Amino acid sequence: MPKTPNVEEVADQLHSTAIRLLRLVRVQDTTSGIAPARLSALSVMVFGGPISLRELARAEQVRPPTMSRIVDALEAQGLARRTINTKDRRAVLIAATKRGQSLLQEGRARRVKFLASYLVKLEPAELRILAEGLAAMQRALQPG
Repeated sequence: MPKTPNVEEVADQLHSTAIRLLRLVRVQDTTSGIAPARLSALSVMVFGGPISLRELARAEQVRPPTMSRIVDALEAQGLARRTINTKDRRAVLIAATKRGQSLLQEGRARRVKFLASYLVKLEPAELRILAEGLAAMQRALQPG
């Protein structure tokens, strides 16, 4: 019977692999012409929906004044817009525009295609194992 791997050793390997993977696919983002911090904030809006400046700053781990400058730049590029919160008319929400959504979806498709160019090197059995591992990782990351 195979030995159960050490959880911390697996976590260490996963950490190293995730960093390498992110560095590989991040190169694909340069073709968008948008700064990484802006793309990241735009991603939060596209996949999470309209959000307050404070929540967006918290999600991106920056201070609100820094996020305000990022949002100003996204608005100037036509990628995001500020709107009045219908639940609290004193509050403002920031949302991705159609153009922002398209730009982000195109970038994601580019990164996925790039990553797939590496995965085609795997044998079918290895690809199945990877898919099962990813499903397990997604379960492990579920809250609660």
